[in-house]
Amino acid sequence: MQNERGSLWQRQTLPISLTAVVCVLMIGLVYGEIRILNLFTANDISLTVFFADIIIGFTVYIKTSIDFALFMGNLMHQNTGWKNRISIEIGTALGNALGTMVVLFVWVLFKEIDWLLALMILLAAVVLFKLAEEGLEHAIHTDRTYSEAFRRPVHALKVVLSHINWFTSPLLRIILPDLRMDAGPRGGFWKLFVFSITIPFVLGLDDFAGYVPIFSLVNVFGFTIGVFVAHALLNMFLYLSPEKTIRVVKNPLISVFGSIAFVGLGVWGIYEAAHLLSHVF
Repeated sequence: MQNERGSLWQRQTLPISLTAVVCVLMIGLVYGEIRILNLFTANDISLTVFFADIIIGFTVYIKTSIDFALFMGNLMHQNTGWKNRISIEIGTALGNALGTMVVLFVWVLFKEIDWLLALMILLAAVVLFKLAEEGLEHAIHTDRTYSEAFRRPVHALKVVLSHINWFTSPLLRIILPDLRMDAGPRGGFWKLFVFSITIPFVLGLDDFAGYVPIFSLVNVFGFTIGVFVAHALLNMFLYLSPEKTIRVVKNPLISVFGSIAFVGLGVWGIYEAAHLLSHVF
């Protein structure tokens, strides 16, 4: 029987099915972009898909999606109804895809010039260290049930990163403006849709910057597939149970693992930038 919010098909099955369809469409958009970019680049971007690259993209997105999950959970609670769910899903998926495509376009432009690519990688490394610290902050806030053997190394790494990020904070304030989101609009399919497009850009500005050094290490197309699949699955689980989904993405172990990975990528990025600059000077 239907109610004012629609049938089970409208409230769950339809939005979840559309989430999968939109994910495939966004992957198609990136595929098309890469084909076009390959017409203008000296070295083609590979369209070969490796499972390992998908897993890396999936893991990176899930690690950086804590704020997104929290905000989306509140937005869905505030804007109930199957039409609003569809609007939010399509809008955020499009925003996520556009952000990734912009980073890919800029990366392709810069990667042909060693010193520009090195500068871009260095800036991204700074962002990765900031992301790593934020991940540890999430872990520290929710790690009360873990032993001291777990908590002490986490706190020690947090101190080290806080000193590094304090030193780079003037630069971070320039490349990562402190953008705040309000609670979002109430009702109205198109108003909510347009607002949803901006969510990945505002909440994920630093995440997009963090993709840059990763693009130099992995197969780009496989990585973006992992990112889009992770976004789609996160939305699906938010539809089914926002509370449980948020609890999972806030798990301290996930935050710590992701932070360590970001530190490793940041260090590797600095090494790669130094290697590139050695060819320039």
